[in-house]
Amino acid sequence: MSGRVEGKICVITGAAGGLGLAMAHALGREGGTVVVTDIDAARGAGAEDELRQAGIAASFLSHDATSPEDWERIIAAVLQRHGRIDVLVNNAGGGLDMDIEAMDFAHYKKMIALNLDTAFLGNKYGVAAMKATGGSIINLSSVGGLIGTASLPAYSAAKGGVRLLTKCVAAHCGQRGYGIRVNSVHPGLIRTAAGVDVTKMATGLDEEHALAAFASLHPIGRVGWPEEIANGVLFLASDEASFMTGSELVIDGGYTAV
Repeated sequence: MSGRVEGKICVITGAAGGLGLAMAHALGREGGTVVVTDIDAARGAGAEDELRQAGIAASFLSHDATSPEDWERIIAAVLQRHGRIDVLVNNAGGGLDMDIEAMDFAHYKKMIALNLDTAFLGNKYGVAAMKATGGSIINLSSVGGLIGTASLPAYSAAKGGVRLLTKCVAAHCGQRGYGIRVNSVHPGLIRTAAGVDVTKMATGLDEEHALAAFASLHPIGRVGWPEEIANGVLFLASDEASFMTGSELVIDGGYTAV
Protein backbone atom coordinates (compact mmCIF):
# COMPACT_ATOMS: atom_id res chain seq x y z
CA MET A 1 0.00 0.00 0.00
CA SER A 2 1.30 3.47 -0.86
CA GLY A 3 0.00 7.02 -0.95
CA ARG A 4 -1.93 6.56 2.29
CA VAL A 5 -1.84 10.29 3.07
CA GLU A 6 -1.29 11.50 -0.48
CA GLY A 7 -1.73 15.26 -0.77
CA LYS A 8 -2.41 15.82 2.93
CA ILE A 9 -0.78 18.76 4.73
CA CYS A 10 0.72 17.31 7.91
CA VAL A 11 2.05 19.37 10.83
CA ILE A 12 4.13 17.57 13.47
CA THR A 13 5.35 19.37 16.59
CA GLY A 14 8.54 18.44 18.43
CA ALA A 15 9.78 16.82 15.23
CA ALA A 16 13.46 17.74 15.09
CA GLY A 17 14.39 14.20 16.17
CA GLY A 18 13.23 11.02 17.87
CA LEU A 19 9.58 10.03 17.52
CA GLY A 20 8.55 13.23 15.76
CA LEU A 21 11.13 12.86 13.00
CA ALA A 22 10.16 9.20 12.52
CA MET A 23 6.54 10.33 12.12
CA ALA A 24 7.57 12.94 9.56
CA HIS A 25 9.38 10.27 7.53
CA ALA A 26 6.37 7.93 7.68
CA LEU A 27 3.84 10.58 6.64
CA GLY A 28 6.12 11.98 3.95
CA ARG A 29 6.88 8.55 2.50
CA GLU A 30 3.16 8.01 2.05
CA GLY A 31 2.64 11.24 0.10
CA GLY A 32 2.08 13.82 2.82
CA THR A 33 3.51 17.31 2.68
CA VAL A 34 5.24 17.63 6.04
CA VAL A 35 5.72 20.71 8.21
CA VAL A 36 7.98 19.94 11.17
CA THR A 37 8.16 22.30 14.13
CA ASP A 38 10.49 22.36 17.11
CA ILE A 39 11.97 24.77 19.64
CA ASP A 40 15.49 23.66 18.58
CA ALA A 41 16.03 25.58 15.35
CA ALA A 42 19.39 24.02 14.51
CA ARG A 43 18.13 20.43 14.84
CA GLY A 44 14.92 21.39 13.05
CA ALA A 45 16.83 22.69 10.05
CA GLY A 46 18.80 19.43 10.03
CA ALA A 47 15.56 17.45 10.11
CA GLU A 48 14.24 19.42 7.15
CA ASP A 49 17.41 18.63 5.17
CA GLU A 50 17.21 14.94 6.08
CA LEU A 51 13.58 14.70 4.98
CA ARG A 52 14.20 16.50 1.72
CA GLN A 53 17.15 14.27 0.93
CA ALA A 54 14.75 11.34 1.37
CA GLY A 55 12.53 12.85 -1.32
CA ILE A 56 9.90 14.19 1.09
CA ALA A 57 8.20 17.56 0.64
CA ALA A 58 9.17 19.08 3.98
CA SER A 59 9.69 22.41 5.68
CA PHE A 60 10.69 23.47 9.20
CA LEU A 61 9.24 26.21 11.41
CA SER A 62 10.79 27.23 14.73
CA HIS A 63 8.11 26.83 17.41
CA ASP A 64 7.73 27.02 21.17
CA ALA A 65 4.70 24.77 21.60
CA THR A 66 4.04 26.16 25.11
CA SER A 67 3.37 29.64 23.67
CA PRO A 68 -0.10 30.68 22.41
CA GLU A 69 1.51 33.43 20.34
CA ASP A 70 3.81 30.93 18.66
CA TRP A 71 0.84 28.69 17.88
CA GLU A 72 -0.96 31.60 16.23
CA ARG A 73 2.14 32.36 14.16
CA ILE A 74 2.70 28.75 13.11
CA ILE A 75 -0.91 28.12 12.13
CA ALA A 76 -1.03 31.36 10.14
CA ALA A 77 2.20 30.48 8.33
CA VAL A 78 1.01 26.99 7.36
CA LEU A 79 -2.36 28.25 6.18
CA GLN A 80 -0.74 31.01 4.14
CA ARG A 81 1.67 28.58 2.51
CA HIS A 82 -0.57 25.54 2.03
CA GLY A 83 -4.16 26.76 2.42
CA ARG A 84 -5.22 24.15 4.98
CA ILE A 85 -4.06 21.63 7.59
CA ASP A 86 -5.22 18.02 7.19
CA VAL A 87 -3.20 16.32 9.93
CA LEU A 88 -1.88 17.77 13.18
CA VAL A 89 0.33 15.62 15.40
CA ASN A 90 0.81 17.10 18.87
CA ASN A 91 4.07 15.36 19.70
CA ALA A 92 6.01 18.09 21.55
CA GLY A 93 6.71 17.15 25.17
CA GLY A 94 9.10 15.19 27.35
CA GLY A 95 11.37 16.08 30.23
CA LEU A 96 12.76 13.99 33.10
CA ASP A 97 10.55 13.62 36.17
CA MET A 98 11.18 12.77 39.83
CA ASP A 99 9.19 11.32 42.72
CA ILE A 100 6.59 13.37 44.60
CA GLU A 101 8.80 13.99 47.64
CA ALA A 102 11.75 15.23 45.60
CA MET A 103 9.66 17.38 43.26
CA ASP A 104 9.07 21.08 43.82
CA PHE A 105 6.15 23.05 42.40
CA ALA A 106 8.29 24.72 39.74
CA HIS A 107 9.27 21.33 38.29
CA TYR A 108 5.65 20.16 38.37
CA LYS A 109 4.47 23.25 36.47
CA LYS A 110 7.24 22.83 33.91
CA MET A 111 6.22 19.23 33.22
CA ILE A 112 2.56 20.18 32.89
CA ALA A 113 3.48 22.99 30.48
CA LEU A 114 5.66 20.71 28.33
CA ASN A 115 3.26 17.80 28.17
CA LEU A 116 -0.30 19.07 28.69
CA ASP A 117 -0.32 22.76 27.87
CA THR A 118 1.29 21.97 24.51
CA ALA A 119 -1.52 19.53 23.71
CA PHE A 120 -4.22 21.96 24.86
CA LEU A 121 -2.85 24.72 22.65
CA GLY A 122 -2.39 22.37 19.70
CA ASN A 123 -5.98 21.20 19.94
CA LYS A 124 -7.37 24.70 20.46
CA TYR A 125 -5.60 26.24 17.49
CA GLY A 126 -5.79 23.06 15.43
CA VAL A 127 -9.58 22.84 15.69
CA ALA A 128 -9.93 26.49 14.70
CA ALA A 129 -7.75 25.93 11.63
CA MET A 130 -9.30 22.61 10.57
CA LYS A 131 -13.02 22.93 11.32
CA ALA A 132 -13.94 24.20 7.86
CA THR A 133 -12.16 21.36 6.03
CA GLY A 134 -11.94 18.48 8.56
CA GLY A 135 -8.96 16.31 9.26
CA SER A 136 -7.16 14.32 11.93
CA ILE A 137 -5.61 15.51 15.21
CA ILE A 138 -3.30 13.01 16.89
CA ASN A 139 -2.19 13.64 20.46
CA LEU A 140 0.88 11.85 21.83
CA SER A 141 0.15 10.58 25.31
CA SER A 142 2.00 7.64 26.88
CA VAL A 143 1.54 4.43 28.82
CA GLY A 144 2.24 6.88 31.64
CA GLY A 145 -1.17 8.35 30.88
CA LEU A 146 -2.80 4.97 31.54
CA ILE A 147 -1.00 3.59 34.59
CA GLY A 148 0.89 5.04 37.52
CA THR A 149 4.66 5.06 37.99
CA ALA A 150 6.30 6.13 41.25
CA SER A 151 9.04 8.14 39.56
CA LEU A 152 6.80 9.93 37.00
CA PRO A 153 3.97 11.70 38.87
CA ALA A 154 3.96 15.01 37.00
CA TYR A 155 4.64 13.45 33.60
CA SER A 156 1.92 10.85 34.14
CA ALA A 157 -0.55 13.46 35.38
CA ALA A 158 0.09 15.47 32.22
CA LYS A 159 -0.18 12.49 29.88
CA GLY A 160 -3.35 11.33 31.63
CA GLY A 161 -4.69 14.81 30.97
CA VAL A 162 -3.81 14.44 27.29
CA ARG A 163 -5.83 11.22 27.19
CA LEU A 164 -9.02 12.85 28.48
CA LEU A 165 -8.45 16.13 26.62
CA THR A 166 -8.44 14.03 23.46
CA LYS A 167 -11.84 12.54 24.26
CA CYS A 168 -13.32 15.94 25.12
CA VAL A 169 -12.11 17.52 21.88
CA ALA A 170 -13.30 14.51 19.86
CA ALA A 171 -16.78 14.90 21.38
CA HIS A 172 -16.74 18.66 20.75
CA CYS A 173 -15.80 18.26 17.08
CA GLY A 174 -18.33 15.48 16.57
CA GLN A 175 -21.20 17.43 18.12
CA ARG A 176 -20.49 20.39 15.86
CA GLY A 177 -20.03 18.36 12.70
CA TYR A 178 -16.51 19.60 12.04
CA GLY A 179 -15.29 16.36 10.47
CA ILE A 180 -12.20 16.37 12.69
CA ARG A 181 -11.16 13.06 14.21
CA VAL A 182 -9.16 13.33 17.45
CA ASN A 183 -7.26 10.35 18.86
CA SER A 184 -4.41 9.69 21.28
CA VAL A 185 -1.37 7.43 20.91
CA HIS A 186 0.17 5.76 23.97
CA PRO A 187 3.72 4.52 23.33
CA GLY A 188 5.54 2.23 25.69
CA LEU A 189 9.26 2.65 26.17
CA ILE A 190 10.83 3.53 22.82
CA ARG A 191 14.51 3.44 21.91
CA THR A 192 15.13 7.17 21.51
CA ALA A 193 17.59 9.41 23.35
CA ALA A 194 14.77 10.53 25.63
CA GLY A 195 13.60 6.96 26.21
CA VAL A 196 17.09 5.84 27.14
CA ASP A 197 17.39 8.74 29.60
CA VAL A 198 14.16 7.64 31.30
CA THR A 199 15.40 4.07 31.71
CA LYS A 200 18.69 5.22 33.18
CA MET A 201 16.96 7.60 35.59
CA ALA A 202 14.44 5.00 36.72
CA THR A 203 16.96 2.18 37.22
CA GLY A 204 20.22 3.92 38.04
CA LEU A 205 21.91 1.61 35.53
CA ASP A 206 23.95 2.23 32.41
CA GLU A 207 22.20 2.25 29.03
CA GLU A 208 22.68 -1.44 28.16
CA HIS A 209 21.51 -2.77 31.50
CA ALA A 210 18.71 -0.21 31.86
CA LEU A 211 17.23 -1.15 28.48
CA ALA A 212 17.52 -4.84 29.34
CA ALA A 213 15.68 -4.23 32.61
CA PHE A 214 12.85 -2.43 30.84
CA ALA A 215 12.71 -5.01 28.04
CA SER A 216 11.91 -7.63 30.66
CA LEU A 217 8.75 -5.69 31.58
CA HIS A 218 7.34 -6.01 28.05
CA PRO A 219 5.69 -9.33 27.14
CA ILE A 220 7.00 -8.91 23.60
CA GLY A 221 10.52 -9.11 25.08
CA ARG A 222 12.02 -5.80 23.97
CA VAL A 223 11.48 -2.04 23.93
CA GLY A 224 10.05 -0.37 20.85
CA TRP A 225 11.48 1.48 17.87
CA PRO A 226 10.38 4.98 16.74
CA GLU A 227 9.12 3.62 13.43
CA GLU A 228 6.62 1.42 15.26
CA ILE A 229 4.98 4.46 16.82
CA ALA A 230 5.18 6.35 13.53
CA ASN A 231 3.24 3.57 11.80
CA GLY A 232 0.41 4.00 14.32
CA VAL A 233 0.35 7.74 13.72
CA LEU A 234 0.31 7.13 9.97
CA PHE A 235 -2.74 4.88 10.38
CA LEU A 236 -4.63 7.50 12.41
CA ALA A 237 -3.70 10.21 9.91
CA SER A 238 -4.98 8.16 6.98
CA ASP A 239 -8.54 7.56 5.82
CA GLU A 240 -8.14 3.96 6.98
CA ALA A 241 -8.98 5.26 10.47
CA SER A 242 -12.11 7.09 9.30
CA PHE A 243 -14.32 5.49 12.02
CA MET A 244 -11.91 6.26 14.87
CA THR A 245 -12.27 9.29 17.10
CA GLY A 246 -11.82 9.72 20.84
CA SER A 247 -9.84 6.47 20.85
CA GLU A 248 -6.60 5.37 22.50
CA LEU A 249 -4.07 3.59 20.32
CA VAL A 250 -1.75 1.75 22.73
CA ILE A 251 1.56 0.66 21.16
CA ASP A 252 3.54 -0.70 24.10
CA GLY A 253 4.69 -4.27 23.50
CA GLY A 254 2.15 -5.45 26.07
CA TYR A 255 3.53 -3.30 28.91
CA THR A 256 0.06 -2.28 30.16
CA ALA A 257 -1.40 -5.77 29.65
CA VAL A 258 0.42 -7.35 32.60
